[in-house]
Amino acid sequence: VQLQASGGGLVQAGGSLRLSCAASGNIFSINAMAWFRQAPGKPREAIACISGRNGEIMYSDSMKSRTTISSDNAKKTVYLQMTSLNTDDTAVYYCASRITYHSPLQCHEFVMDYWGEGTQVTVSS
Repeated sequence: VQLQASGGGLVQAGGSLRLSCAASGNIFSINAMAWFRQAPGKPREAIACISGRNGEIMYSDSMKSRTTISSDNAKKTVYLQMTSLNTDDTAVYYCASRITYHSPLQCHEFVMDYWGEGTQVTVSS
């Protein structure tokens, strides 16, 4: 499984961005996909996860009210819509996938099997 994240860039505070994560390879093995981020000097944190089997979604508390995760199975792509961005959202954003099915959905970095290279999001004040 290969994951390619895109859509990052420079945005002003208060703005919005939509990140995309395109999956390729053995995509039929994927049971869940997720978005994480890592700011400079901080640990990686989960943002949102989505199950490919039953559509279950989980959001972390840090961005819950400002993010929407969605998927387009035909395009084999997962999206992360972010709104009301602030400077604290500056980070590298990663997408990840999990092979093992688990219910309820688990949204932790240590259960993910594959990672994309990340896309930089910079929010200016």
